[in-house]
Amino acid sequence: MAGSLLLGIDIGTYSSKGVLCTPDGTVLAEHQLEHGLSLPRPGWAEQDADAIWWNDCVKLCQVLPQLAGRAASEIAAVAVSGLGPDLLPLDDQGRPLRPAILYGIDTRAQAQIEELNATFGPENLYEVGGMNLTSQAIGPKLLWLRQNEPDIYRRTRYITTCSSYLVYRLTGEYVLDYHSASHFNPLFDIKALAWTGRFSEPIWDVKKLPRLAWPTEIAGQISPAAALETGLTAGTPVTCGTIDAISEGISVGVTRPGDLMLMYGTTFFFILALDKLVSDPRMWLTAFALPGRYCVAGGMSTTGALTRWFRDQFAADLVAAEQNGGQSAYTVLSGQAASVPAGSRGLLVLPYWQGERTPIHDPQARGIFAGLTLNHTRADMFRAVLEGSAYGVRQNVEVMREMGANPTRLVAVGGGTKSRTWLQIVSDVTGLPQDLPAQTIGASYGNAFLAGYASGLIAGFEALDTQWVRDVTQIVPDGAAHARYQEYYGLYTGLYNQTKDIVHQLGALSEKD
Repeated sequence: MAGSLLLGIDIGTYSSKGVLCTPDGTVLAEHQLEHGLSLPRPGWAEQDADAIWWNDCVKLCQVLPQLAGRAASEIAAVAVSGLGPDLLPLDDQGRPLRPAILYGIDTRAQAQIEELNATFGPENLYEVGGMNLTSQAIGPKLLWLRQNEPDIYRRTRYITTCSSYLVYRLTGEYVLDYHSASHFNPLFDIKALAWTGRFSEPIWDVKKLPRLAWPTEIAGQISPAAALETGLTAGTPVTCGTIDAISEGISVGVTRPGDLMLMYGTTFFFILALDKLVSDPRMWLTAFALPGRYCVAGGMSTTGALTRWFRDQFAADLVAAEQNGGQSAYTVLSGQAASVPAGSRGLLVLPYWQGERTPIHDPQARGIFAGLTLNHTRADMFRAVLEGSAYGVRQNVEVMREMGANPTRLVAVGGGTKSRTWLQIVSDVTGLPQDLPAQTIGASYGNAFLAGYASGLIAGFEALDTQWVRDVTQIVPDGAAHARYQEYYGLYTGLYNQTKDIVHQLGALSEKD
């Protein structure tokens, strides 16, 4: 290797981030690019793989060495991650055939989920995959592609997700990590850690799926073509990549059994590291980042995306002030929400603006503000949004405990951790302390570590504790607030159960408009 610098890149739902580090975790440069999300129909979520994923990757590869004042030839290894699991079909030349169909926030394949369950039996699918078919699963989306876009399906040669597409463009290697593959159910056997053809006949030929590897392995090297586009040196090692949540967990040292990462992102995502197989239909069971580790995973559909929606719809004045050099609109909203008492003066939010994933798995769920009066303010409403997401966190944690996968340490990470108000609300609602590393750059930082580990520049995962994860503080729950939230949490779960039939009907009516 020509150098010793480590490049980590992550493509997220609304932004892409990159970081350039030394092997001891020192950050030399970081950069972020914002991009959009296409929602062409209710329940659909897509992105252009070249215009967004690859374009952002190229820009980050070019700009990070410049920001650090270093040469690209000094980069010893590269690792990437991305939102996912997504479905991106490629033709025989490796070109995208359509925009990528995104992870669980895209709920278009509900009919195909029902069809596969009816054909094979949900208990049989669960036994092989370790989880039920949900909007997070790639198999039903492949079946949707076959039934609704048969010409694209016929022309498809490669099936990729965000990280595997980037690795393909960087190296020419057709490879997928085991964690991402776990979400390709019912095409993946979680016990054997291998593709399975048991249920594949109506979906896809498993022989045409990518080879499997761990995020800790080198997949290939920067190709001459990728070197020309990115400015990186041809021959630089690249790991096989993974989903952003896994890299985010690595970035804050979530590797030991019992460690639970809560990612405050566009969506909330949970990664609970385990050393054994423990499954429950309400959660996802997947392989982790390294051999011998599994994880119970979960995800909410609209958390950070909901705060963004609220800002854009109800705080245009704060956005304008921010653009004129004022404080961040989020900072102002969070500060105002901090002055509102627990319970938001009798407001309750179901944060299901794009359906919901774990643990209720209801793609037809819709958002609700309950309890509004003429006395409520914007600050009350924003706090209620933050509390709604916290109730969802508690619901997921309680399910983990019920299934025998008890979290012993909760670590917060992601862009939303900039809001201490949000962090405190989550701890108060759940009654759990949260570890908060001083440096929470996110998945790109975890990728830099994985690049160092896979290339041999970092000897072991213990370097996370001794060098990479620094100055951890703890958010401690307030006992009085936690007691107050007890009743609100019961109303949260009750509100969903009592209104779900109505909102399902509303959703059906909206599709006729």
